[in-house]
Amino acid sequence: MAFEIHYFHERVCAEVRSWPVDVLADCVRLVELLTEHGPSLRLPHSRAFGDGLLELRPRGRTGTGRAFYCFLQGKRVVVLHAFIKKSQQTPDNDLKMARKRLKEVMHG
Repeated sequence: MAFEIHYFHERVCAEVRSWPVDVLADCVRLVELLTEHGPSLRLPHSRAFGDGLLELRPRGRTGTGRAFYCFLQGKRVVVLHAFIKKSQQTPDNDLKMARKRLKEVMHG
């Protein structure tokens, strides 16, 4: 049984859809790998941030995207936050937003 992808909010889905076409295409490929392999997906495609928070790492010629996600019961994946990276390091505000939403999803 494959993993199901859900979005924390429609705005997160809209953010991903607004990415440059090459980054979006790589994201679609990585989401397919995620639905097939689940938690077994690792670097360079996915990276763990601890406490159940992970990031999907799509890339393209025009930029690099990041989509924070978590796993829930019943083979569900929730994409919590997404953005296009503009610097080498993940911005603190984006990481804080993802962690806040992770707590909401996990604990109500």
